[in-house]
Amino acid sequence: MLDALPHIPFFMGLNAEQLATLAKAFDLCRCATGAVIFEQGDPASHVYLILKGRVITSYKPYDGPRIIISRLKDGDVFGWSAVVGSAKYSSSVVCETDLEALRLHREVLRTLANYHPETSRLIIDRLALNVSPRWKNAHEQIASLIR
Repeated sequence: MLDALPHIPFFMGLNAEQLATLAKAFDLCRCATGAVIFEQGDPASHVYLILKGRVITSYKPYDGPRIIISRLKDGDVFGWSAVVGSAKYSSSVVCETDLEALRLHREVLRTLANYHPETSRLIIDRLALNVSPRWKNAHEQIASLIR
């Protein structure tokens, strides 16, 4: 996997030492079309970076039907609840196609922060840049539904 990391846009610009550290931190996750990656309310254990495939994220309010929040594709990140300290995922994610993703366990990210703070900061910054526009869009979608 180390050979592939420099070619993935998310990891471009990192030095060899950082890439070697991250190659040990991430693991490869493969899922078939229709597979549930996690359900809303499940323990938030991993953050995922899509290498190939598409997923659908949805939210189920307690008093209404499930709402599709977004469709994510190659290069997108999901499962950010694991990064921001939430105990549980705030949405559900299902594979729209076969999926290949890198995933990072929240405890591994904490260990990275302790032993490789600069690399950890770079990864957290890149996750935030990837996710922040979607937070705004998701908030606007949900707000429009309840108005």
